[in-house]
Amino acid sequence: MKQSFPPVGEGAPAKPLSADFAVMLVGVAARQAASPTAVLAHEDVPVPPKEGLLAPQHGAFNQAVADDLKRWKETSTGRPDE
Repeated sequence: MKQSFPPVGEGAPAKPLSADFAVMLVGVAARQAASPTAVLAHEDVPVPPKEGLLAPQHGAFNQAVADDLKRWKETSTGRPDE
């Protein structure tokens, strides 16, 4: 069973997309642009992040583990046996 992607490059022939596929892509792009996330991203008013259990101000789920990982990365030589 061949499970590879078709070749992309100079030797691969270009295939035109069907009109149905193009209409579907336009619809997807329009729905994404109208999503609350996209609308919020384009507003000029900055939204301050909310502090909460799953969204701490420091950005790490577990600050102590994040500090340990950062310290390990800074002192590690990159060998897998450390």
